[in-house]
Amino acid sequence: MIVRKVEELVGNEVLARDLTTWDYQTILPEEAVIRVDYIEKLKELGIKEVCIHEEEESHECLILKTDIEHSAKKKVKEILEKHTYKHNGNLVELSKTADNIISNILEKDQVIERVYDIKQRNADIYEHSISICSLAILTALKMELPSEKIHDIGVACLLHDIGLRYLPHDFFNKNLDELSEYEIAEYKKHPIYGYSALKDENWLSEASKLIILLHHERINGSGYPLKTKDIPLECLIVSVCDVFDEMICGINCKRIKVHEAIEFLKFYKDKKFDGRVVDVFLNFTAVYPVGTHVLTSEGEIGVVVGQNKDFQDRPILRIIQNRDGSKVKKEIIKNLVKVQNLFIEKVIG
Repeated sequence: MIVRKVEELVGNEVLARDLTTWDYQTILPEEAVIRVDYIEKLKELGIKEVCIHEEEESHECLILKTDIEHSAKKKVKEILEKHTYKHNGNLVELSKTADNIISNILEKDQVIERVYDIKQRNADIYEHSISICSLAILTALKMELPSEKIHDIGVACLLHDIGLRYLPHDFFNKNLDELSEYEIAEYKKHPIYGYSALKDENWLSEASKLIILLHHERINGSGYPLKTKDIPLECLIVSVCDVFDEMICGINCKRIKVHEAIEFLKFYKDKKFDGRVVDVFLNFTAVYPVGTHVLTSEGEIGVVVGQNKDFQDRPILRIIQNRDGSKVKKEIIKNLVKVQNLFIEKVIG
């Protein structure tokens, strides 16, 4: 799967995800073929990007199976949309959803050894919650946390932004840099609102409640809402996963590419984010996810079709355009671990 701008479509591309409006009305279903006459209509509807199946054969490695991700998102959305402050009876179902996600991750062979393709995309708060749940669970597994702590992390991730539901303003798809000081101050209260709503729930552990309260805190005290430096390990894990997914999805910030988000984490490692967590997280995160189009140091254009364990920034490329701009006629595969004098100059798609 790869994200493509509507203006770059030529027709006959196949949707990899349902194409929906802001209120979840389906425009085109998954696996629909985008006809040429659809493209202008999509532009008229203000659709900027779509997720399509990558034409080139690739070996994409996902943390969660697609059907599990979709069913989990549906469940989370269904439960949270019915939820009102202090009426938490249905929220306990999310405990089972977290366990299903953990089980799905553990089903994979060599789950700890893989490099995963985590892609830049559009996402709502429900998909964001599922994403950081899987990222944080995988990080915790790699850090060999006990099973009860991993469960606590999973449940908390699904609930971490529940406080946004209690704010007087709608902050969905808003860039915090464009908000007034008052609006930013209001937004930064959401961890407190979420914690306050759930602090008396016996089915939710104290560790999970703290994650909801502290997932925006930073080790140098620059976070919010408490500006504390006393942050449990579980919270440190979720904070790294949360900020990474926010950046590549454009949630409350300008969306950036995966390799840029990775550079951000590297820069703030041991400054804002715990270095142990960052190292573990980056160990399983592909710098250039499968489907990414790149320009090589030899002037060729290639598409990433696979990853190399322990070399997250040296993927396997299928060359699709020669340095003179002509299309490649015969298959050319270049493994950057084996072709050591070839480098990726920049991401182009």
